Order: sequence, then structure tokens, then C-alpha cells
Amino acid sequence: MSAAQPHKSDSPVVTVFHNPSCSKSRGALGILQSEAIEHDVVEYLVDPLSREDLEMIVSKLVDPVDELVRTGDKGFTDLGVDPQDVRSTSDVIEFLLVHPELMQRPIVVRGERAVIARPSERVAEVLG
Repeated sequence: MSAAQPHKSDSPVVTVFHNPSCSKSRGALGILQSEAIEHDVVEYLVDPLSREDLEMIVSKLVDPVDELVRTGDKGFTDLGVDPQDVRSTSDVIEFLLVHPELMQRPIVVRGERAVIARPSERVAEVLG
């Protein structure tokens, strides 16, 4: 993880699990930059997430855990997996360890909260 911006010293660091090819992910970073919020960027397709990373995200996620999987993505449908098979926490973690490219993005974490920032403006949910 690399710090990307100066920070407001009264707030915990924000971590963005980022895919640079995703417009929503780029949008979330833009919001953090415009607000001068300190943030770390993790390009999870370059530096794959561990089981512990995924467990941390899931434990803080305010969204339903199954929303972490891009079940509408062509890559998902090409696998022939039934979306009902990736609904539990353990199923989602196991699936994303094998198919990190199918993780929803961006995931924005601050303190004890994490959100899937779709739309990008949802980043505000962990800032306030």
C-alpha cells in the first residue's frame, strides 16, 4: 500500500482496494484526492489479497457479503457458477481467492467500516 495524498490528521487512514480500469474506482480516488483525505491504494489485481485481507474486508463491510462478487460480469457467467453458490462469507472468500478479478470495486475501508463504493460517492459513508 502506498500513501497517495496529504491527510487530515484527525481521521484514520482510508484504504482503497482499487482497479485502475474501473471508472467507479477512479472516481472514488478522485473524491478522496479532492477532499485531501489520506489514503492508501491497493491494486488487488497486481498485489493479490490474502485470506486475512478478505476476512478483514468482510468483517467491516456494511453491504451484504455476496455483493463483493461481480455476478453480473461476463467472466462470472463464463465460469458457469450459480450466484447462489457465492452467498455466504466463506463461499465469497474462497471464490475471490481464486478469482480476484471478479471482486466488486472499489472497496473503501476506514476504521471499522468498509463500503463497496458504487457509485463512487458512497466513499462518503466511511468518511463521516
